[in-house]
Amino acid sequence: MVIDSGGSVREQFWRDMSLRVTHIDALPNGRFVVQGHNAAGDRNAQIVGRDGRRRRSFTMGRAVEFLMADRRHHVWSAYFDEGVYIDPISAAGLVRWDSGGNRQWGYTPPEGSEYIDTVYAFNVDDGVAWASYYPSFPLLEVRAHGGSRLRSTPVAAPVGMAVHEGHVTMLGGGRQPDRLHHCRLTEREALLVEEARLTLPNGAPLERYARPIGRGRHLYLRGTSPRQWYVMGI
Repeated sequence: MVIDSGGSVREQFWRDMSLRVTHIDALPNGRFVVQGHNAAGDRNAQIVGRDGRRRRSFTMGRAVEFLMADRRHHVWSAYFDEGVYIDPISAAGLVRWDSGGNRQWGYTPPEGSEYIDTVYAFNVDDGVAWASYYPSFPLLEVRAHGGSRLRSTPVAAPVGMAVHEGHVTMLGGGRQPDRLHHCRLTEREALLVEEARLTLPNGAPLERYARPIGRGRHLYLRGTSPRQWYVMGI
């Protein structure tokens, strides 16, 4: 494991790692949560201590689309259809865990609302997660204390989003990967305020990028170079 902390780069050897890792995120106090494929069984997630030793293995469910942690010791996993329809954990579409790998909550939509099929865009801040999901792409807000809210949006199939103080900027949608949609949040909907084109700092278009990562008010993107990241804030 290569860790870059404030410009200081170090390597850490992980012991007892039995997964082919597909998702990873940092937890408080120097720990990590990882998820992947395990040929030996269904325990497909691990908590790794700051010393590189495995602290716990647990079952996170199949078809994890996003795995993100926050600074309040919450872990959020979002899923796609191949797990939602066959796995009892993934069936919720969005699940919250504590930092020890214990399941704390799973999403159940309000009566009359659609269940999660696949989460397309995801954002996590301290104690809150935001998701846009197929088939109707509402904006789901979930608070760690248990409250949740659904809002309708004008954007179908976004690939990323940044959220801050009553505003959300969604990226992509409608087969336009470089389109930004800035919306104001009301109690029940996200109202489109303006649209813009995503560009590099020099003004050149940025149409090809790896999956964006949404962290509160920031959206992180990596272009064609694996060593160069860009960040957009609202």
